[in-house]
Amino acid sequence: MTRRLAQVAKKVGVSEATVSRVLNGKPGVSEATRQSVLTALDVLGYERPTQLRGERARLVGLVLPELQNPIFPAFAEVIGGALAQLGLTPVLCTQTKGGVSEADYVELLLQQQVSGVVFAGGLFAQADASHEHYRLLAERRIPVVLVNAPTEGLDFPCVSCDDVVAVEQAWRHLVSLGHERIGLVLGPSDHMPSRRKLAAAQRAARDSGRELPDEFVERTLFALEGGQAATARLLERGVTGIVCASDPLALGAVRAVRRKGLSVPGDVSVVGFDDSAFMTCTEPPLTTVRQPIEAMGRAAVDLLVAQIQGSEVPMGELLYEPELVVRGSTGQAGAV
Repeated sequence: MTRRLAQVAKKVGVSEATVSRVLNGKPGVSEATRQSVLTALDVLGYERPTQLRGERARLVGLVLPELQNPIFPAFAEVIGGALAQLGLTPVLCTQTKGGVSEADYVELLLQQQVSGVVFAGGLFAQADASHEHYRLLAERRIPVVLVNAPTEGLDFPCVSCDDVVAVEQAWRHLVSLGHERIGLVLGPSDHMPSRRKLAAAQRAARDSGRELPDEFVERTLFALEGGQAATARLLERGVTGIVCASDPLALGAVRAVRRKGLSVPGDVSVVGFDDSAFMTCTEPPLTTVRQPIEAMGRAAVDLLVAQIQGSEVPMGELLYEPELVVRGSTGQAGAV
């Protein structure tokens, strides 16, 4: 018992006497401190006292598809910080090759009696993937918020960066620089944000009096290597401007241009998407479309907490407008 009191007190940053008062249901402790102590019990693996069981743990699942793309740690920092300010503890669940699946993470989170789950990217954004674990969450009435793509058939609130506006901004920028042969590097064909980016690019091309040829569109995995391979194919078809669906894809595009003996932006201009960490430190610094991560992350937490508290929330998609950040990877069109 003494060891448990000491560990919980250290975790929360309060005295052992305060922990004891919470565990024994005595007055004189603020609600925020009480909840922090109960959350610490859950995190450390201790059972709550009998009289305190039945309350849902103040844990929130934060499920990410990966950590290699800097955009996901950025979302985790904003969402985790906002949750902590409200006395909620984020449980980070990230997928690795051959590791725990997203569906398995959902089962584990349900076993921990989480208060809710935020998915910042994941299988919900893939039309052809299994969505059964999301339906399980809906059946259990667990509060859920999705980031950057809604899921058909499931009424979860969603916070997204506007893919249409993002592509329009990138496309108009390249056209203003004189580029006529603009290519796209997107994610897999069932990736919903990539589908929306493609439709937006097709409209943008028509608005500028052109069509977007199928051979100017490449699909690949979201990785630097994927961007490099896709761009190498686009360069063979004579594109001079490339719009990428993520910053890592764009960095792969820059590498492909250089491997061909060309320069960025002298011969080929490249635009990324996200404005993730260190994009000002690349050579050249990357022109990219910035996601409003801070606003989106806080909105996701607000929507989740409202559900936890039993309030009605809009079940549609809240679209946040991105911002084109022009740096050194785009320039006037020249002859390749």
